[in-house]
Amino acid sequence: MDSSRNRSSFIYILFIVAIAILLFFNYRQNVTSQEVLTINDLAMQIKRGEITRIVSDDNEIRVIYEDGTEGSAYKEPASTLVEQLKAFGVTTEELNPQNVKFEVQPPSQWVGVITILSYVAPVVLLGAMFWFIFRQAQGGSNAAMAFGKSRARMFSGDQPTVTFEDVAGVEEAKVELEEVVEFLQEPEKFIALGARIPKGVLLVGPPGTGKTLLAKAVSGEAGVPFFSISGSEFVEMFVGVGASRVRDLFEQAKRHSPCIVFVDEIDAVGRQRGAGLGGSHDEREQTLNQMLVEMDGFDTDTNVIIVAATNRPDVLDPALLRPGRFDRRVVLDRPDVRGREAILGIHVRGKPLDNEVDLAVLARATPGFVGADIENLVNEGAILAARRDKKVIGQDEFEEAIERVIAGPERKSRLISDSEKRIIAYHEAGHAVVTNALPEGDPVHKVSITARGQAGGYTLILPENDRTLMPKKKLIADMIGLLGGRAAEELVFSDITSGASNDLERVTRMARTMVTRLGMSESLGPMVYGQKEELIFLGREISEQRDYSESVAEQIDNEVRRIVAESYEKAKQILTKYRAKLDEVADKLIEVETLTREEFEDIFPPPVEKSGGTPIPQAA
Repeated sequence: MDSSRNRSSFIYILFIVAIAILLFFNYRQNVTSQEVLTINDLAMQIKRGEITRIVSDDNEIRVIYEDGTEGSAYKEPASTLVEQLKAFGVTTEELNPQNVKFEVQPPSQWVGVITILSYVAPVVLLGAMFWFIFRQAQGGSNAAMAFGKSRARMFSGDQPTVTFEDVAGVEEAKVELEEVVEFLQEPEKFIALGARIPKGVLLVGPPGTGKTLLAKAVSGEAGVPFFSISGSEFVEMFVGVGASRVRDLFEQAKRHSPCIVFVDEIDAVGRQRGAGLGGSHDEREQTLNQMLVEMDGFDTDTNVIIVAATNRPDVLDPALLRPGRFDRRVVLDRPDVRGREAILGIHVRGKPLDNEVDLAVLARATPGFVGADIENLVNEGAILAARRDKKVIGQDEFEEAIERVIAGPERKSRLISDSEKRIIAYHEAGHAVVTNALPEGDPVHKVSITARGQAGGYTLILPENDRTLMPKKKLIADMIGLLGGRAAEELVFSDITSGASNDLERVTRMARTMVTRLGMSESLGPMVYGQKEELIFLGREISEQRDYSESVAEQIDNEVRRIVAESYEKAKQILTKYRAKLDEVADKLIEVETLTREEFEDIFPPPVEKSGGTPIPQAA
C-alpha cells in the first residue's frame, strides 16, 4: 500500500517537473521573440544623448534611458560592444563616461548548468517514463504469479491480545487446546511417553459459541507462529488456484514449524466430494484433495497443527474427519448457567458497574445465550447507561438489554387504539395466567404490552434451571401456555385475531415433533416417522424423506390435531377458572404497560407448586 502510494507520488513529481521545464523554455522563447534594438539604433541613440547607462551581460545588452525606461539589444559575439559602436560612427567623446556609463556583468555560474540541463533533462524524463512503464508491466506479471500464493496472515504471538483467561464457558474445549499448546511448548514431556503431537483439532458448535475466539487464545498462548485463513479464501473461479494456495500455505507453515494453522469455516472447502447440494465442483474438490495430502500424505514429518472451525460438520468429507488428519473433535455447546456467569464476568471486566448488579441473576435470565449474545448484551447495557447519562451500568440496563437482544428495541412511538391495546393486554395476560397456573410452567419474569420488534407485546417466561432433557409434560405445558393468548381473546371478546399467528406456528411444530421425532404419541408409538436432512448446529431442515404410508400420514395429522386441540381446551379451562385474575392482570397492564415478576405475582401468586417439568420417580 505504501509502496504504491510512493510510486504515485513520484510520478506526480515527474509530471510537475516536466511541466515546469516546458514553461521555462516557452518563457525563454517568448523573451527571445520580443522586438529588441539593433546595434544601428543603439549607436544613433548614443549620438543623440538619449542613453545614460549600458549594462553588458555577455552578448545581451540592457539599455537605460534618461527617463528611466529600459530597452535591450544583442551584440555580435566576435567583437566587443565598443568596437561595434565605433564601427557605426560613434566617437570616443560620445562614449565618454560623462555621457554614457558602461557596466559589464560577470558571467553567471548557472549558465553552464542550465545549458547542460536543457540537454539532459528531456533524456532523464524519457528514461523515467520508460522505467515506470516497464515497472508497471513487471508488477502485473508478479501479481499474476502471486495469484496462487496463500493469503494466510501470520501472527508471531509475541504480543497476544487474547489468551485462555479471556475464554469462559467452554472449559472442556480449553483443556483440549491447552494440551496442544503445552505439546508445542514442552514436546519432550510427551515424546518421552511415546505420544505424538495431534495433527488436527476440529472445533464444532453453533454460531457464536467462541470457536474463533478460542483459536485466537491458542494464538496468544502458543508462543509459536500462528497462521490464520478462511476456508473461502482457497476457493477461486480458476481451477488449480485453491490447490496452489494450499501448497503455499503448508510450505510457509513448514518453514516456520513448529506452528499452528487456523482455518475458519472449513466447510467452505471441505465439503464431501461428489455429493451434496449442487453436485461436484472441480476447483473445490482439487483444493480439498491437496489439503488431504498436505495434512496426512507421504510427507508427514512436520510439527504443523491444523485447527479448524465449522458449524456444519455433517457436510465435511469423511476423509477429512478421520484420525491422522483431525485427531480431535472439540464440541463447543451453548454454555450453562455457570458458563454464562463466567462469560459475563469477562465481558464486564473494566466496565463501571453498579453495586447492585448481580451477574448470577443475569446468567439465570439468559438461557440459550451463547458467548456472542452475552457480549452483545453487555454492550447494549453500556449503551443504554450512556444514553441515560449514567456513570455506571445498573441492573436495570442489563435487564433491558436482555429484552432488546431477545425481542428487539421498544417501539414506544407506535400508536395503537384503546381497543387494540385492550386486546393485546388480554392476550399477554392470557399467556402469563395460564403459564403461572401450570405446575410444569416456568416462572413469568415480565409481561408487557409495549411493542418490541414485530411483536405487539410479549410475555418473558424463563426457566429457573437449564435443561438438557425435555419431558412430555413440560412440552405440553409450554403448548398450553402458548395457546393462552388465543384462548383469552376467544373467552373475553368472543372473537379471535391474527395476534396468535406465531404462537400457533410454534405449537403446531412442537406437536408434530412430539409425534414424528420424539415418539410421544400413544397411538403411533415410540417410532420416528420420516428421515430429515437438517443442519445440525443451525437448526434448519433441508428436506424430509417420507418413509411411511398415506394412512400413517393421516394418523400423524389426526394426532397432531388432537394434541393441539386438547392443549387449547386446557388453556380455556384455566382462564375460565381464573377469569377474575385475568381481568385484574389485563387492567393493570393497560394502566402501567409493563409488569415485573414481583408485580405480577402480587396480583396472581402461583396457585400450584412449581415442579419445573422434571419427572419425579414414582413408587413401585
